[in-house]
Amino acid sequence: MRSSSSNVFSSKISVLKFICSSIYLIISRIKYSNGFNFNPLIHLPTNVLYTNTSTLLLNIDDFGAQGDGFTDDTKSFREVWKAACSSMSRAEIVISEMKTYLVHPTDFVGPCRSKVMLRVYGFIVAPRDPEVWDLDVNKWLCFRRVNRLKIEGAAGGLIDGTGHEWWARSCKNNESNRCTNAPTAVTFDKCKNLKVINITIFNSQRTHIAFTHCKGVEASGIKLMSPDSPSTNGVHISASTNVVLDNIIISTGDDCISIGSNSSAIRMENIFCRVGHGISIGSLGKYNSSGIVEDVVVNRAFFFDAKTGLRIKTWQGGSGFVRKVMFKNIWMSNVTNPIVIDQYYCDSPLTCLNQTSSVRIENVSYIGIRGTSATDEAIKFACSDSCPCKRLRLENIELTTLNGNAAKSFCWEAYGTNSRLVYPPSCVSSGDIIIRHQIQFNSTSWRNDQYALF
Repeated sequence: MRSSSSNVFSSKISVLKFICSSIYLIISRIKYSNGFNFNPLIHLPTNVLYTNTSTLLLNIDDFGAQGDGFTDDTKSFREVWKAACSSMSRAEIVISEMKTYLVHPTDFVGPCRSKVMLRVYGFIVAPRDPEVWDLDVNKWLCFRRVNRLKIEGAAGGLIDGTGHEWWARSCKNNESNRCTNAPTAVTFDKCKNLKVINITIFNSQRTHIAFTHCKGVEASGIKLMSPDSPSTNGVHISASTNVVLDNIIISTGDDCISIGSNSSAIRMENIFCRVGHGISIGSLGKYNSSGIVEDVVVNRAFFFDAKTGLRIKTWQGGSGFVRKVMFKNIWMSNVTNPIVIDQYYCDSPLTCLNQTSSVRIENVSYIGIRGTSATDEAIKFACSDSCPCKRLRLENIELTTLNGNAAKSFCWEAYGTNSRLVYPPSCVSSGDIIIRHQIQFNSTSWRNDQYALF
């Protein structure tokens, strides 16, 4: 009988706990949606809350953040991250809406004990003064070695890099300025199974968002904006694999999306790129380095008033390869250079010396590319003498000029196939490719050239 009474009493306690938690959740949501002066009648004994789904809710304000845009809230961000990352159960960090949090350069480091979600309802802003960055000027907000992290924004959520002072000091903006590095607004380094959804990043100091050494990334509904900046990138992917970008809107001063070395299995769909330099693979091979990019698919991308559309760029003297790349269902509107392969890339104030070695480019397809070019040269394939571009595929290309002139193609050492409509008329050479190979007979001397069919 006592056992039965005890069970009934325990059940009542559990129900009471559930009711209290539910009331607190409702009051908290009213508090967040209606203002900041609402004082709930029920206060739990701590600054955290466990929901009935065993998720630990952590509001940044409960960790001392002021959210006035002037007070340094960096310490509060570090403390709430520490609490979330050390939690045995799932943790959810809430950045309150209608508030502005000033955050200095900060690392959010894992591995964490469980899944962590960061919900951005308010504004997160960087310091305006570049002097705040004492040691590492390459990053502002950096998430490192975190597994199963999810970051989700809302309509009122915004991450603002306040990069105007960085732009003013850039050598891209003023040649008399010394060329220096600038921070990436949000960096994900060595993260696995990462999701980034509905985040808006404005006015990054340099690159808006970067994925480096990551495995398994899903990014969707992202907006990246700084169209007046001299040299800001949208998304940069480097040394990462299994990355999916979907429904991304970008308006920046440099590359909308760039893919660096050691990256593979990259999928991009529904990409909107205004101004800037479009989607770039590279640059690769700088300082005689090795660069590898493979298995990249871009499907349904739209370029408006951009300087370049689809570009692969490599330096002379490099090694490695770019292969298994497909661009399909692309629309260009007033794009200066819609399709480009440049194996003589040289972004340097000094003249780049001619070198024989090069990053190999092969198995690249352009299918269903339409729209308008701002110049007569709509297609440019400038490939290496010693390492020609091989197995290029052009199909259903229709690029016209805005000025009414005939669109043109330029090819150098570019080989592949053309099918269906290709306009401007393709200059890609078809058939067997003759490649010259030098045969080394010993470690110190080279003898006659040999020609071989590929």
